[in-house]
Amino acid sequence: MRNQRKTGMMLSYLSQVIHIISGIMYTPIMLRLLGQSEYGLYQLVYSVVSYLSLLSFGFSSSYIRFYSRISKKNNKKELDSFNGMFMTIFIFIAIVCLLCGVVMVFNIEKIFGNGLTEREYTTARILMALMVINLTMTFPGSVFDSITAAHERFFFQKMLSVLQNLLNPFITLPLLIMGYGSIAMVLVTTGLTIAKLLVNMTYCLKKLQIVFTFKNFNLGLLKEMWIFTSFIFINLVVDQINWSVDKFLLGRLSGTIAVAIYGVGGQLNTLYLELSTSVSNVFIPKVNQIVVNADNQHELTELFTKVGRIQFMILALIMSGFILFGEYFIELWAGESYKQSYYVAITLMLPVTIPLIQNLGIEIQRAKNMHKTRSFVYLFVAISNIFLSIPLIKNYGAFGAALGTSVTLLLGNGLFMNWYYKTKVKLDIGYFWKQIVSIFPSIIFSAAVALVVRKFIPINGFVIWACEGVFYVIIYCALLWKFSMNANEKAIIVSFQRK
Repeated sequence: MRNQRKTGMMLSYLSQVIHIISGIMYTPIMLRLLGQSEYGLYQLVYSVVSYLSLLSFGFSSSYIRFYSRISKKNNKKELDSFNGMFMTIFIFIAIVCLLCGVVMVFNIEKIFGNGLTEREYTTARILMALMVINLTMTFPGSVFDSITAAHERFFFQKMLSVLQNLLNPFITLPLLIMGYGSIAMVLVTTGLTIAKLLVNMTYCLKKLQIVFTFKNFNLGLLKEMWIFTSFIFINLVVDQINWSVDKFLLGRLSGTIAVAIYGVGGQLNTLYLELSTSVSNVFIPKVNQIVVNADNQHELTELFTKVGRIQFMILALIMSGFILFGEYFIELWAGESYKQSYYVAITLMLPVTIPLIQNLGIEIQRAKNMHKTRSFVYLFVAISNIFLSIPLIKNYGAFGAALGTSVTLLLGNGLFMNWYYKTKVKLDIGYFWKQIVSIFPSIIFSAAVALVVRKFIPINGFVIWACEGVFYVIIYCALLWKFSMNANEKAIIVSFQRK
């Protein structure tokens, strides 16, 4: 299983690298083919439909926790019944999602108010219908994703992500060139979602020999799951408010152009978010095993710190590199009209770095059933984000929306959570930050070298920008290896190179 985790972590980053590279090559073409207005419309509709994902109520996050507990009993009948109950829940959710989606499609004018033209309403209605179908398919698919994760079959799971990230742009781009627009983008995404569901289902039923028994459900366990996931549901609401409400508010207060500007910055932030979970998701079963077997605080702190350091080394490279080279990249990549997206991206990415390097702590809380307080505090912070963002949007547009989110993230995810980890979860936060701070000298010195080079060789073209960017990555990695990495981290890199 340890090899599965290492391979899964490696494939997670391979998937993200492919996702980023394909995005860098595909997005500028897509932006120019769609135009700023239609891209903003796509982002706006997506932000509204994504709220239907809340119907999952966080049940998918509870599977691994309860699977770990049931599998310890070695009772196959109980496990098969648990699988059947889980699948029944998500099929019911999928049906509700589809019905809610139909209602939304027929009431689209009421949702968006007067912010769209008649032509945009027609396109938005088709986009919304397709996105609802796509989301409906993800609910039963999440059951099979949870099962493969619980069995720690990370190679298979991450290979699917690699293939999905490869195929999406290669299939979509020809359709965009032929003039099918944003509708083609959603059609391709929906087709790949259905294909992934079928492959996942076949693997679980044939390879893992998973059995679903749709009788003798443990209603007591269902009640316990409902209580457990109700607080995860609040977290999902918070995430939706933080990452989707800005686009909705911008659509109503500023129009689709502002949504498009925010959308480009938000897309970069989304990639940043996904990179952090690539490592932590692999360790979710491990966290639950530690809590179920011994609840060893020292072991949890060590794992929390180990994962946090790896995440920070990677995220700090991206964050510092984007601050140094991102402004030219945005203009080259998205176009002059998206220049403000650079400031949107930085404003979102900087404060979110703290919770991203600590996101394994969320799984530790869930495994310990200590995620209730966090849920309520985050909900209050997210609601504050709405009230703070409205006046900022009116005054500063897309940047104002990002600023409102940034301030609330820093207060809730940064200050409060570190206090909570230390006083309630009993993790050694002092030790954690001491290990993180030890990486800073390498980052600061790397950035200083890059700025000196910039002073003598200003960026005035793609070739110089690319060369300075590659030079920065080399300097950063060399200094990390020499001064910041410990023996275990070096061993992981050597292991990856051998693989």
